[in-house]
Amino acid sequence: MLLQRVLVPLDGSKVGEAALPVIENLIPKLLPDTKVEITILGVITQLRHWVVVGEASAPISYTEEELKAIEERVLDYLEKAGDILRSQGAIVNARVSSGNAADEILKVADEIGADMIAMSTHGRSGLSRLAFGSVTDKVLRGAGVPVLMVRAPAGTANE
Repeated sequence: MLLQRVLVPLDGSKVGEAALPVIENLIPKLLPDTKVEITILGVITQLRHWVVVGEASAPISYTEEELKAIEERVLDYLEKAGDILRSQGAIVNARVSSGNAADEILKVADEIGADMIAMSTHGRSGLSRLAFGSVTDKVLRGAGVPVLMVRAPAGTANE
């Protein structure tokens, strides 16, 4: 029996979830000949917050307790997001990491031996893409495995 490992990074937005229905439709096409293992990844990219007092502001790192609470919320979200994939017969693992999103996606893909990365794209172009960068673009250029990019449906660009 073949094993297909798929990494699906999610950012908590509707745009980020656009790849889930595509993977959901792919699972029945692979089963029963292929065992499908999906790792859903959430990356915590903000490790500090800003405190503003009057006109002064300063970055303050989250405490260990605050980071643990954020991680638990992200993990809960990922578990719920994976329910539909589990119902299709896939093995679903939820994983949370911290750091640069593109770097963490590539690192986890390597660690789990991913056969494919399936992720959504916000579809930014021009100045917007230049200003915000493109996690998807960085993953596409750095991945050693195929990357399935799913454009979010119209109307979800800001969600």
